[in-house]
Amino acid sequence: MFDYGHFRFESKEELFQKSIKFWNPDKTKFWQSVGVDLVIDRREGYFLYDMSGRRLIDLHLNGGTYNFGHRHPELVETLKGALDYFDMGNHWFPSVARAALSEALVKVSPGMAYAVFSPGGAEAVDIAIKSARYATKRRKIVSIIKGYHGHSGLSVATGDERFTKIFLADRPDEFVSVPFNDIAAMEQALKGNDVAALIMETIPATYGFPMPKEGYLKACRDLCTRHGAMYIADEVQTGLMRSGKMWGWQAYGIQPDIMVTAKGISGGLYPIGAALLNEKAGGWLHEDGAAHISTSGGAELGCIVAHKVIEMLQRPEVVANVQTVTDFMADGMREMMARHGDVFTGVRQKGVILGLEFSNHPEGAVYVSRALYEHGVWAIFSSLDKRVLQWKPGVLLSAETCQDIMDRFDAAMPRARELLAQARKVN
Repeated sequence: MFDYGHFRFESKEELFQKSIKFWNPDKTKFWQSVGVDLVIDRREGYFLYDMSGRRLIDLHLNGGTYNFGHRHPELVETLKGALDYFDMGNHWFPSVARAALSEALVKVSPGMAYAVFSPGGAEAVDIAIKSARYATKRRKIVSIIKGYHGHSGLSVATGDERFTKIFLADRPDEFVSVPFNDIAAMEQALKGNDVAALIMETIPATYGFPMPKEGYLKACRDLCTRHGAMYIADEVQTGLMRSGKMWGWQAYGIQPDIMVTAKGISGGLYPIGAALLNEKAGGWLHEDGAAHISTSGGAELGCIVAHKVIEMLQRPEVVANVQTVTDFMADGMREMMARHGDVFTGVRQKGVILGLEFSNHPEGAVYVSRALYEHGVWAIFSSLDKRVLQWKPGVLLSAETCQDIMDRFDAAMPRARELLAQARKVN
């Protein structure tokens, strides 16, 4: 019996049956088909515990949501304390919590003037696109092939066809995609002077963290300026110190007109996202501040947690630890490639943002993910390039846990070879 007070399950199998019947049949069955029977139960720090009690080190972090780990004590206390006085608030009126968080975000985001809040990243992208269209009086949006910016009405149209066509959300007259790192294709898309904005993750996460070529992002920024388009930096997975700077665009020395943050800013405790706008993009806030409203966007409890997240990220010891983890992972991955180069073929890294390449099979990272899972590490493959494993160490990882991760990685490689060999025989 698994008794959670408000609900109980006789067994893990009963949970799976109800998940298939009432929640998401395909997603539940998919994980079972690839040998991952994870149902997250207790969670603490950078550790997850399955319903069966088995411990996993979390290197997925739900896309960076758990940047500080699960249920970080300081953030839990912040939320508990906020509940003594605050609730979601009322989106119609000025708010002490929203004003304080807006100020904190603008202060750590040079060039930005306003923060507009949402319940998560997809709606923040919608706000960003609407703001760019308002400022430019244009409709067309350029994004990256294999890009991903969420699943809401406008955000999903910027993403891969896997996410657009199923819901008839592909709009080729308004949304154009070009290959990443192809500046000639970008110039071709922008040169008509009819584009409202280019939206791009600084390092595309769902595509497997391909690194921008030297000068590519700056060239994109310059093309936007030349052709009157706004540059939207999607920092949902690359922001909040994961690149070694507060925002990934700072690490590459560029200046967006608009940026989007979510996931980690919530501390993993209360959903919140934000679009940060420069003066021009935020012009609609002077004309009609109710042009975009969201009942739970900028919920005051979320603002208070996010305010604490921004404060914590600026602590010298946190900044130093990000560099320590970055260096440890770089050194460790070089050693792993030397030992396992027959299957582990490349590393993409910026700070604690890593994509690990297993390119000797088109879905190599799926099998490596399973091998790591069996050895107590949870890291997910990239949805749009299954040769690449997303590797997302948290900013507060200890040296001991870092070493444990690499030891488990090393131990999992024989199993990964076995699974890959089986897959090649089947194919």
